[in-house]
Amino acid sequence: MNTSKELNWLLGLASIIVILAGLKMAEAIVIPILLALFIGIISLPFLRLMTERGVPSGAAVMALLAVIFLFGGSVVWVVSHSVDSFMTNLPTYETRLQSLLVSITPLLEQFNLPITSAELQERINPQQIMGMTSEVLSAVSSLLTNVFLVMFIVIFLLLEEAHFPKKIEAANLDTRNANTFAEKTHQYLLIKTLVSLGTGFLVTVMLMFMGVDFPVLWGLIAMLMNFIPNVGSLIAAIPAVILAMIQLGFADAAWVAIGYVTINVVMGNIVEPKYMGKGLGLSPLVVFLSLIIWGWLFGPVGMFLSIPLTMIVKIALEQYEDTRWIAVILSDKA
Repeated sequence: MNTSKELNWLLGLASIIVILAGLKMAEAIVIPILLALFIGIISLPFLRLMTERGVPSGAAVMALLAVIFLFGGSVVWVVSHSVDSFMTNLPTYETRLQSLLVSITPLLEQFNLPITSAELQERINPQQIMGMTSEVLSAVSSLLTNVFLVMFIVIFLLLEEAHFPKKIEAANLDTRNANTFAEKTHQYLLIKTLVSLGTGFLVTVMLMFMGVDFPVLWGLIAMLMNFIPNVGSLIAAIPAVILAMIQLGFADAAWVAIGYVTINVVMGNIVEPKYMGKGLGLSPLVVFLSLIIWGWLFGPVGMFLSIPLTMIVKIALEQYEDTRWIAVILSDKA
């Protein structure tokens, strides 16, 4: 069919809308597959490293799966235990926050701000604040649903990797663009994951030193939110700073906030760009729109995977001359 360029774009846009609607309807199936692909892509470099050093593919897969199960099991235990403990202590935290708001009233009066403690509690409702924190923890817990299904998909992905290159070779396919896409995707996800792990570890150590409750949980949230540039670090800091304010007071809460800012500036602006390289960034507008679109599609899991998924789409667009200009528009730099 001889169609105009404008009609081709219209058909392409309609196809994207149909695909997104299909993904939304198949959310229960797509989310475990996406999480498994995410874990599998991160694990592939380690699998190849072991096989290149003479480790049999079966033994390499088993060793890698043992590490994944150990790490995943530890994360599940920490999150479930911390969330249960937080929910148990929630009334205590609400009472402390209410007392803290009452103690602020004389300070506000010194600055000639005519507001009573009742009005302050009405505008800053302790129950709503702690409820929002509970929702954040519930969102983290939702990432851990369908754990066994995700792990089974990861097992078969890693087993398939041992024979997949031979299948491609036997099929005589031109894989130059695919290889470049796979290499850049591995690089991005691996470096981003290692930087996120480092961020979560430093946050955990800092909160342990400050004496804030559930430091491992807040470190895990910081690790997950580090995948979301700009706003992710802010979201991760809010519950920990609020809890530090309730437990330790305003001064220590300020030090916790400064610690979060310092860690994210060092890891996000120094360490990550050094190893990530050029061309692996997204503009702030694209980041924000990605959060909205992928969050609407897949909920909290979609927000967590929004930037990796958008980055993979951008890398794929770079491989073809006709779509490379879209990748440039999505980039943070020209």
